[in-house]
Amino acid sequence: MTVIGVDDTDSRELGMCTTYLAAEIAERVGEFAAVERTLLVRLNPAVEHKTRGNAALAVHTDADPEEAFEIAREEVARIAETGDPRTNPGLVVAPGDPEDVPDAVASFARDAVRDRLTVEDAEEAIEAADYRSAGWKVGRGRIGALAAVGAWAAFEGGDWTYECISYRDPERVGTPREVDAESVFDAANAAYPAAWDTVDRETGELVCVPHTPGPILHGIRGDDPEVVREVAEAIESEPVSRRALFVTNQGTDAHLRDADGLATVEDGRAYRVEGRVARAPETRRGGHVFLSLEGDEADDDARETLQCAAFEPTKRFRDRVRALRPGDRIAACGEVSDGTLKLEKFAVRDLNATELVTPDCPDCGLSMESAGAGQGYRCRDCKTTADGKVEREVDRDLELGWYEVPPEARRHIAKPLVRGGFDAPIHPEK
Repeated sequence: MTVIGVDDTDSRELGMCTTYLAAEIAERVGEFAAVERTLLVRLNPAVEHKTRGNAALAVHTDADPEEAFEIAREEVARIAETGDPRTNPGLVVAPGDPEDVPDAVASFARDAVRDRLTVEDAEEAIEAADYRSAGWKVGRGRIGALAAVGAWAAFEGGDWTYECISYRDPERVGTPREVDAESVFDAANAAYPAAWDTVDRETGELVCVPHTPGPILHGIRGDDPEVVREVAEAIESEPVSRRALFVTNQGTDAHLRDADGLATVEDGRAYRVEGRVARAPETRRGGHVFLSLEGDEADDDARETLQCAAFEPTKRFRDRVRALRPGDRIAACGEVSDGTLKLEKFAVRDLNATELVTPDCPDCGLSMESAGAGQGYRCRDCKTTADGKVEREVDRDLELGWYEVPPEARRHIAKPLVRGGFDAPIHPEK
């Protein structure tokens, strides 16, 4: 077997897509050898050098490693958008079965999904494994290419999903996409929840159809390879030049790590954290909603805090965040940047269902008045008194369990609640 890894060939402005390059490589290799699978690996979404979705690709084949390397190098040179200063392609070819890569390569792949790595890290690992590689410009794509090579072993037996990507005729790239929305919704509804994040039923958004320039017409994601193919084939659209099926870590939360206390989180990584809401959520300019999460340290003066945010693109999810109150205990998931955790989902563990209010007079039922600083409350008419405020139950718009951003705001790698496997009830967005 041979594993071909490629990364960093697309461009935010000029388009292209590394999945398209991988499909081209697989097609050419498939002319003389068997292709077992094509792997789409989403790496750490917090890395600043990513072009768009930070995807690296691997082709698993029984082709000769030398032939595979030459074909892949030709295709990268032909297709990659190297005119973009941010695009720095990389290619790594490894002989042997994908599950038998060295432990160091598998470890590198895990780190690439959850941590930050350098080109030097990749070059050292490639040399140690004695793999063939190539880089264009600064060769940053070697990081993702090596991670794609090691991913199958790194997450062996793990949670893999599927995406069926339909590509446009090359002459249509750069023109508005022609996709029949009704057929997308019909296919999405028929396949849900085995296929997910195809549409946003609340806003009518076609989540599977990209808005950026590039060769993709639509991409259907789900848990079953046959289902995603069927959905793709049921969509009425402009002509499809080719379809490719990818095995992927999309929708798996593979990027999240459990934080050992709020003070341990670092920028450029994604976490699951636990804590209590310290202050009422605040909506700031631009519609972004912020809240402060505090840890459980016994000494209040040393209590850890972490700012969390639901940004405007998360739309109705912000209403869930606004419904939180001080004292609510939650688990929060998301990437940390500039000391702020960008919420992807959260779980309500415990709700503060009471509030302190001015007492009512037990005789007339009217609200009492303050008797003065530190003197409690009194009813002037009935002459009744109370020592202080009293607790009253409040209705809450939230229930225990998990809440998530809408499909149109979800990161590629983030796990939709409808996939299940969570530790509390779920309230999925469709």
